[in-house]
Amino acid sequence: MTEHLGSKAGTLSALLGLIAILVYGKTMRRSAALWLLLAAIAVQVVSWTFGYYHHPQWIADNPQIDRLAKLFIFTAVAWWLGGSTRNTLWLWMLALLGFLIAVLITGPGEWLRGLEGERVGFGIRNDQHGSMLFGVAFLGLVIFARRLIMPAGRWVIWRSAVWGVVMAVCATAIAIGQTRAVWLALLIALPFAGLIMLAWAHWRGTGKRILRPLLVGLALGSLLALCAAWLFGGVLIERVTAESSVIHQLAHGNLDAVPYSSIGIRIHSWVAAFEWISERPLLGWGGEGRSLVIAHTPWLPEMVKQNFGHLHNFFIEVWVAYGLLGVAVIAALAFWIGRGTWLAWRGGAMPNDVALFGAAFFVYWIIVNQFESYDSFWTGVYVHNLVVGGLVTHYWRWRYAKPEEKL
Repeated sequence: MTEHLGSKAGTLSALLGLIAILVYGKTMRRSAALWLLLAAIAVQVVSWTFGYYHHPQWIADNPQIDRLAKLFIFTAVAWWLGGSTRNTLWLWMLALLGFLIAVLITGPGEWLRGLEGERVGFGIRNDQHGSMLFGVAFLGLVIFARRLIMPAGRWVIWRSAVWGVVMAVCATAIAIGQTRAVWLALLIALPFAGLIMLAWAHWRGTGKRILRPLLVGLALGSLLALCAAWLFGGVLIERVTAESSVIHQLAHGNLDAVPYSSIGIRIHSWVAAFEWISERPLLGWGGEGRSLVIAHTPWLPEMVKQNFGHLHNFFIEVWVAYGLLGVAVIAALAFWIGRGTWLAWRGGAMPNDVALFGAAFFVYWIIVNQFESYDSFWTGVYVHNLVVGGLVTHYWRWRYAKPEEKL
């Protein structure tokens, strides 16, 4: 009863807050973010309404607009940061510090088990979510390394030492977390960031200046890789090769022969999801779509139905729940954030390293959400809104600056 009332009160509060923004938020009313939020709410209400007449037995008693609306909390973060790079970097640094303190204090036993070869999740929802958070931290530490350790001063040795220790902690956590999607995302996002740096340096004619930091970064990355191979080589190889049979079957198009392993469960659930999508491709099945696929697909084994309630892919979950309309809203949001980041950087309102982190994070985030629906859980929502809020605040500083300030 209490949970039921709390859900209704939360929905009512969100609606009242939206009305307040429409009435009093002069600047916000001019932002595309608000209209995208309204579109997200409308899509969820429309999907729920049509579902109520099509399959009422599977529809919640309210549209649950928070499912997509919570991805727009970044608007409050961006407004609070006030367009300040300094505030943004302090917020990100404090978030990293709080996260590290939490996992180091609350889970020392996890670290010991991980170092002994067991897969661990640091007490954060499940093994994948802890690894994802450490992956974001590692990405930020690499890209902001120059800002953290290069400025000269009496504290440069201490800053470098602290940076090195935190890097080692994050690298160790990523290794013992044994989440292959995070490894893959970092292996793509970091070289992607390096290519952007080289392209920008070539365009500016400063290739020689950027070459040294890149070589140093490459050397450190190679050293970390060698250390990881020495300390966790057996575990890493086992995790990488564990799904070789799945890959073999997929390569030969034998979907029916794919075993129900970690990746195999994902493949089968995605196949089931597209069966449901084909029935309602435009409007979807409502907010409970992902759990409907698992619970009511007859050919999925009972083991999957008892142990899983989501599809391990945020974008497929959105499509199942809200159809192509929902996918279009998420795509429009991603495009708006990317365009805003580009305009803020080009207009001089966003520093180079912040823009580079935004681009690398986008690649990382797209990849990890293909294998776990982080944006459907609090961990992903937390990271999404912190990072996007920091990017959007720079865009708003550029967007709403006086014309002479843009020159």
